Amino acid sequence: MSTNPGVAPSALHCPVPMRWGDMDAYGHINNVEIVRMLEEARVHAFGPPGGTGGPGIAPAVPLFTDVPPGTQSLVVEHRIRYVAELTYRNIPADVDVWISALKGASLTLAYVISDPVTGKPCVRAETTLAFVDGTTGGLQRLTPEQKEMAAAYMGDPVFA
Repeated sequence: MSTNPGVAPSALHCPVPMRWGDMDAYGHINNVEIVRMLEEARVHAFGPPGGTGGPGIAPAVPLFTDVPPGTQSLVVEHRIRYVAELTYRNIPADVDVWISALKGASLTLAYVISDPVTGKPCVRAETTLAFVDGTTGGLQRLTPEQKEMAAAYMGDPVFA
């Protein structure tokens, strides 16, 4: 659990490796790679989308894994604010992730990426995802089970 201000008490902590190739000419993690790190934290915390990849370690909260067959969880929007440089280090960055909004057919995840040495927050972000029927393309409402699973990880949004 993080002690950074603005991180929800219910946040899941996900160490995400910084790769040498993620660094830009200024020595910090490139903005495109930040989006990859958000995805890695999301999958680490809430599982890979159902029906993708092979068997592995079960996620802490199988929100995206335990879905009806054919369900896709698709990114609707990313919002990112860079508040400090995330300098490349050969140790994982600290990423805290929680759910900041829950609607009928979508949810929003909030993140804070912090420097693993200084603990200083470097990135605040949110991702909105929707559940979609892979065959029809229609939105799928969150089930009562998904809402119950998500409720334990609710917190404030990072953007007011």
